[in-house]
Amino acid sequence: MDGGVESVVMNYYRNIDRDKIQFHFLCDEDSTDIPYDEIEKLGGKVIVIPPYQKLFKYQKELYKIFKENNYKIVHSHISTLSIFPLRIAKKAKIPVRIAHSHSTSNKKELKRNLIKNMLRPFSKVYPTIFFGCSQLSGKWLFGKRAFLKNKIKIINNAIDLEKFKFNKEIRNKIREKLNILEDTLLIGHIGRFVTQKNHEFLIDIFYEIHRIKQNSKLILIGQGKLKEKIKQKIKELGIEEYVIFTGQINNVSDYYNAMDIFILPSLYEGLPVVGIEAQANGLLCEFSTDMTKETKVLNTTRFISLKETPENWAKIILEDYKNFKRKDSFDEMTENNFNIIKEAKKLEEYYIEKRKNINEDSYN
Repeated sequence: MDGGVESVVMNYYRNIDRDKIQFHFLCDEDSTDIPYDEIEKLGGKVIVIPPYQKLFKYQKELYKIFKENNYKIVHSHISTLSIFPLRIAKKAKIPVRIAHSHSTSNKKELKRNLIKNMLRPFSKVYPTIFFGCSQLSGKWLFGKRAFLKNKIKIINNAIDLEKFKFNKEIRNKIREKLNILEDTLLIGHIGRFVTQKNHEFLIDIFYEIHRIKQNSKLILIGQGKLKEKIKQKIKELGIEEYVIFTGQINNVSDYYNAMDIFILPSLYEGLPVVGIEAQANGLLCEFSTDMTKETKVLNTTRFISLKETPENWAKIILEDYKNFKRKDSFDEMTENNFNIIKEAKKLEEYYIEKRKNINEDSYN
């Protein structure tokens, strides 16, 4: 299990009252980094199923699992692909079926868009409840009409704010580990090396930043199929010694402390968890305008258009940093509904209410 969506699900699971609500995690057999031990320790269960590409086997196994466990609620987090498990859930007469939208799309991803656009018209057929991590993601999957009729419930990608609070000691420890001097400006980015995250543009931005401010470095946290391509670009630009690749790490929260600026120039996002985590750490955040506006929580956070040149991005970012002062953002993040302790309680109460009000006929 890795990535933003999986992180959101686990955040809620860790903080929900598990004496009242328990989760069974249905994961494709090709899923990676599933935290089996933690889930089992918390009283949950991981059930591995065939990938949806093996459709006949997938449907048969899923139906069997649904009937054997007599679930009352199925909550699917796989965007347009939710039609597959929720169709089987409906067939198995599971009364509460939640489709949860975590993303949108971008015209540059032609192949993915083709599949998304083929499946999207069926997104409202099988669920009984529509969730979105933001207004934009909800409208994208379920339509503007559903939003205007208040049929989409927004569930924020809340986090453990205490865990992501800025810590000077940890900052010094991580920077020492990475051999980064105190006066070095460290730009940070966390994300899979995929087209959506727009790493090539990010490298162009950093190149321009480094031309202006030579005591600067870039740290890239994550893995992905485009990693080698990005490394090659960095080599061609001659900035290899100023870019740090960490790979996939478990203590991501520690690394925010070491950063000075967080840049996320994504082509699209639902509501990026890393953007929320970075603001919880009090970082100066610079996001592309092509993501949902709810990502901006702090006044110091700025959206910049991808139509701007990398040179302009660099100038804007460095100008913002001149007047920036890191501050504790706990209260502000809580007021904007990103405190997982409070938000998990809301979801818990929602599940319990739906469980109490089940009327078998009305949901089928």
